[in-house]
Parts: sequence; structure tokens; C-alpha cells
Amino acid sequence: MNYTFSKYTEGLRSSAVRDILKLTQGKSIISLAGGLPAEDFFPLDAVRASFERVFEKGKSALQYGLTEGYTPLREAICERMAAKSMHIQPDNMLITTGSQQAIDLLARVYLSPDDVILVENPTYLAALQIFQAIGVQVIGVDADEHGMIMDDLEDKLKLYKPKLVYVIPTFANPTGKVWSLERRKGLLDKCKRMNVLILEDDPYGEIKFDTRAVNPTIFSLDTHPEDCTVVYTSTFSKTVVPALRTGWVIGDSRVIQQMTRAKQAADLHSSTLDQQALHQLLTHYDLDAHIVTIREEYHKRMLRMKLLLSDARFADLRWLEPQGGMFFWVELPASIHSSELLKLAVQEGVAFVPGTDFYAENPKHNTMRLNFTHTAPEHLGSAMDRLSAALTAYRQQV
Repeated sequence: MNYTFSKYTEGLRSSAVRDILKLTQGKSIISLAGGLPAEDFFPLDAVRASFERVFEKGKSALQYGLTEGYTPLREAICERMAAKSMHIQPDNMLITTGSQQAIDLLARVYLSPDDVILVENPTYLAALQIFQAIGVQVIGVDADEHGMIMDDLEDKLKLYKPKLVYVIPTFANPTGKVWSLERRKGLLDKCKRMNVLILEDDPYGEIKFDTRAVNPTIFSLDTHPEDCTVVYTSTFSKTVVPALRTGWVIGDSRVIQQMTRAKQAADLHSSTLDQQALHQLLTHYDLDAHIVTIREEYHKRMLRMKLLLSDARFADLRWLEPQGGMFFWVELPASIHSSELLKLAVQEGVAFVPGTDFYAENPKHNTMRLNFTHTAPEHLGSAMDRLSAALTAYRQQV
């Protein structure tokens, strides 16, 4: 059979993270690659009890559901959003199969081939996969530790006249940066003035190490929910468990209606069984207390990795201390290509993600992302010993 695939497939790229995860399966490799939460802190008993409560409702719990999502769950999320100064109704929300689907659905209904979008450079590689697959031009905006540089943003808004700006302003993937309030307001003001939609991706916002820190969502800073310049998406994958694959997206009802139609065509609805279980969990389990627990544990793991990176063996590496989230973004000496370093690292028994695939353009080959949340503190020392050995082997062969 001579298979002839669509032009859509020409833009599809394999995920570097997924490829590395497959590479490490079944091997004695410490993986610092995936954005994985710590399994030791999954609320197993609470999740099990939540599903049992759903089954107690009988066979009706196993029926098809609304494309928009299970109404009691949407109402519960509205209450959680109100605590972040985001005041919405269920009609402004769509439940998605992870926040990844929210990005995909918005891209399908809002972007056309040859449209231009702006992203922070580097940014989330799976979002780049979506944008590149549908054929839009992705332009990177220069950034520093406080977020997008406003002068460069202004120049590129005027030059390219983009349709959308995609950002992760709070504990970004891959850099771990948190945008300043000034930069958040600056992005909002410029996009509102030029009628450019902002897609705010916020999977890590609740994993903050300084509980006194205030990082308002860009959505909360705008008039909302109607006529809002911002579409906001988040997920329970990092705060409950990834396997439920439950996220949500909020915005102007006109945008949500179009995304709902696209979702109906794609999969009818996300798993109603999982949605009902999640609603039971939010009703009967103290999720906020659980988030405090994982914040504290992830903070300890981050500080452990920070201490190890501060060792003399890594003196020529550059990084910023994360204020939350899951990642260290590390800059290696210019002579080192992280994709080549990874091959040696795997031989030593440790894995990370090379930074190249996170760039929309002009990739820096001497960058890498390290995850600190999944590996237990007692194993982080071994992981960094192995990374050091790989760096030594790399320097010896060049």
C-alpha cells in the first residue's frame, strides 16, 4: 500500500521528552527528563475513594456526558478560580483532556496556516509541536529572568502583526521563570491595544515555594470573562495525578463555544468517569492541604539540586534558582552540545532534556532542562554524580 499522508503530518515532530522517556524505560537510569510529579505523593487512597463514590451512583455514572464537561466539576473549578480573582461561570469553561488539548483546540479554531504567533524563546516544546503542525509561523521574543522583554515584544507586534501570543508566565516550562507584574501588565496592555489574543498556560502556578509571593494570572488582570484578551488553561496533572488527564480552559464564551465544537468533532468529551471522580475528590478531599505538602517536598528537592549544582564540578554551568514549578534551566559552556552530552549521560545512567527543541528559532545548543520533582532527594546525588561523569567524558573527547 502506498500511503499518502496529509500536509498536516509534515509539521508533526516527535517529542524529545517522550523519546527520552522511552529510552529510559526498563533501564537503571535516573531520569531528570520528564516533567513528572513525585509518585510517592499521589493521593492514592483519596482517588480510590473518589471512584468508589462514583460507582455508588450506579450505571448512569458510566453514560456519555456533555462535551463542555461534567457540570458539578466545572462549578467546583469556578470556585477555585474565584480564589485567584478569576470570576467565571461554567459557560466560560471547557473541560479538556489535559491542558495540552486546550492548546490544540484553540489553535484549531483561532489560527490558520501562515498566521503568525509570538512565544517566549525558549518555550514549552509540545505547544511548539501543535503550532508547527498546523503551519503557523512561530516567532520567538527575547526574554530575561523577568519575562518577555517589552521592547522586543513591541517591535515584533508591529512587524509581524501576530494573531496570538502564547506564554507560561508563572514557573515556565522549561526555564522556571516567573514574570514580574510589570511584564504581565505590559503584555496585556500591548495585546489589548493591538487586538492580539493571549493564550496563558498555567500548569505550575500552584507549585510556588514562597507562599507570600503573589503572581496574578494575566487573565485576572484583564476585563473578564467576556471580551477578555486572554484565554487561560490549567490542569490537575501536577496537583492531583497526571493519569486523570483532566484540564480546563476559560475565556470569552464565544471562544469557548468554538473550542467546544472542535472538541465535539475530536472526541465528543473527555472521560466523564474521571471527571466525576475528580469532582468527588474536590468535594471530600482537602486538595489545598495536599498542594501545601507537595510544595514543601518539591522545595526540598529543588534546594537539594541547587546545592549539587553549586558544587565546584559544575562551576562553569549557569542557572537561575526556580521559585516554583519543576525545572532547572541550565546553560552549559558554549563548546558543549547538550544533545551529544545526553548520549554520554545515558551511558552513565542519567537522562535530561537537551534544550534545543524548546526554541522557536535560533536554538542554543548548550542548554538543558533538569527536572527536580520526580527523583527522590536521596537519589539526586547519584544523578548529579553521573551527570558530572558525562561532562568529564565529553570534555575528554573534544
